[in-house]
Parts: sequence; structure tokens; C-alpha cells
Amino acid sequence: MHFVRYALFGVGMALSAAAASAPIFVLNSLDANVSIIDPATYKELRRVPTGKEPHHLYLTPDEKSLMVANATGDTITLMDPKTGEVQRTLTGIVDPYQLQFSPDMKWFVTAANRLDHIDIYAWKPLEKGFDLTLVKRIPAGKTPSHIMIDKNSTTAYVTLQDSDELIAIDLATQTPKWTVPVGKTPADVFLTPDQKTLLVALTGDSYVEAYDVSNGPAKLVTRIKTAAGAHAFRAQGDHRHLFVSNRTANSISRIDMQTLAVTDTFPVPGGPDCMDVLADGKTLLVTSRWARKLTVVDLEQKKVSNQVPVGKSPHGVWTLNHAPTR
Repeated sequence: MHFVRYALFGVGMALSAAAASAPIFVLNSLDANVSIIDPATYKELRRVPTGKEPHHLYLTPDEKSLMVANATGDTITLMDPKTGEVQRTLTGIVDPYQLQFSPDMKWFVTAANRLDHIDIYAWKPLEKGFDLTLVKRIPAGKTPSHIMIDKNSTTAYVTLQDSDELIAIDLATQTPKWTVPVGKTPADVFLTPDQKTLLVALTGDSYVEAYDVSNGPAKLVTRIKTAAGAHAFRAQGDHRHLFVSNRTANSISRIDMQTLAVTDTFPVPGGPDCMDVLADGKTLLVTSRWARKLTVVDLEQKKVSNQVPVGKSPHGVWTLNHAPTR
């Protein structure tokens, strides 16, 4: 018994070490490549070609592949999350601007930003790899943008950026449940841990809107003043606080998801966009969209500690060594 315990402890230590040494991935949307960054030195090691306009990325349910969605390339590049090596390319995935798996690992959802539809795929793991099968293509309003799926894998919430709307889709039937108007240019969406409140970042304004989605169509609860260009979310990892990047104001705000109030705002230059939080909870990684840099923020001191030159229009950022995302 002691041997088994120590053996499992050793496996856990090995996995932790692998995550800690895993690279940081930054998607350079206008260069059609990914910057691979050393997490110890914050030096760019190399750039890996992808398809056209890689914007967002997501880990597969088996945690063996990082999916880089190439929106105008109609492809998804699969990369090894521990090394950054390209594994293979999925073709025929139409306009995968944003992407997310349902927590039950059954559904894979993409938002076709330029083609105004939402695609729902069935995920099927194989002995080696997996299959994605398109189940339903759902016409939507203008410019589907960001996706959030509830923890019970029943509903996908998607913002419609240029329609100023939010749509909810029933995953079991692949049909819309409701569509409601929201504020100006909605982008990212995030469900609070109790699954009752959906937060919507308004890139065309200076607010995050909070909606009650616990029963029927979304109902506005409050508007949280952040700063101009509220755009992307990232949970801090403590199940209570949420970061939002204010792309126009060049700042990051921290929201208490229980009180629905801003607790901190600190400067981040260059059009802050997507974010990731390192597993120790002390470091925030932010893509500075207009400055062609990855910005590293010390969360204890609430200030920039480093900037790494990357490619044109950096968007998604991710590392295996991250704090919880919900």
C-alpha cells in the first residue's frame, strides 16, 4: 500500500513538473502562427505556422492536444501542450473563431464570427485521437463572438457581437432557447460558479452586464462599471474573482462574482485582450493586441513585470501550467 501511495505521489510530481515546464502559447492572428515562449526565461523560442487568423485555443478533453482555431483558414491545428509540436490539422471546420467543449466532453461548439452561424459537433474519442462530426449548424445574428457552456453541459451561451444580442442554445436538441438584447458590442461571457449569473463584457462600452439565467430568458440584474472596451474574461482560480480586460482603456479590472463589484483595476498597456493565470495564482499573462507583445503582470504588486515581443495582433494565450478556469 505504501509503495502504491508513493508511486502515485511520484506520478503526480512528474505531471506537476511537466506542467510547470510547459511552454506558453501566444496566437499571432495576423501572422498565422503561434509564438512558443519559455516559461522560465520569458524568451520566445520559435514560431509555429498555423492556418489563417488563429484567434482562440482550447485543450481537448483527453488533454493530449491543444486546439488552435484558424478562423479564416477553416482549420484547427492540434499541438502538443507540453512541447508545442504540431500533431495534425483538422480541415473542413468552417470559420472556427471561438471554440469550447461541454464539460461532459460530449459537445464541441464553434462560433463562426464572419459567417453568422454556430456549429455544434459531436466529440468521439478513438483509440488514437478523436472524431468531430457536425450535428447542427444554427443560423444566428450578426457576428457570433464568444461561448460559455454551463457546467451541466445543457446550454451554450453565445454573444452576437454586431447584433448586440445574447443567444442560448439547448445542446441536447441543438435548438435556440431564447435570444435577448444586451449592451453595445458584447464579447466574452462567463457563468458565475453558482451557474445563476451570466456576465457579458461590452467591448463597445465601459461595462460588464450581469444577467440572471436561472429561469427562462436572461434578465438584466446590474451593470458593472469597469473601463472602456471591456472585452475578455479569465477566472482568477479562487472560484470568486474574475478578471476582465479593458482593451480601449489599457487596463484590467477584477470583479468579485459574489458582490458583482469591481475590487481592483490596474494598468496593462497595448490593448489587453486574452488572459491566462499561472497555477501559483501570482502571475497573469495578457496579450497586448496592439503592441505585439505578451504582457506579464505580477498580481501581488498589480503591475507589469515583463513584456515579450511576439507577432502581429496577438490574441489567445494559454499554458498547461494554469490556475482553474471556472
